[in-house]
Amino acid sequence: MEDDEGDMAQIETKKVVLWGLGIFVAYTIIHSPGRSAELVHIGFQGISDAAGSIGEFMTQLIS
Repeated sequence: MEDDEGDMAQIETKKVVLWGLGIFVAYTIIHSPGRSAELVHIGFQGISDAAGSIGEFMTQLIS
């Protein structure tokens, strides 16, 4: 019984945190769209660089 209550509390906490994060992201995008676009660009550039590095590592590993 206590495990169910703990799981429900954890789910509710997760919901509150995700909603808060969503509201913060929306506010940031509305308040400064230029900066938000810059941050998204930087994030995707980092992901792209990481994927390229992993690909290069795998290629060198196989060779």
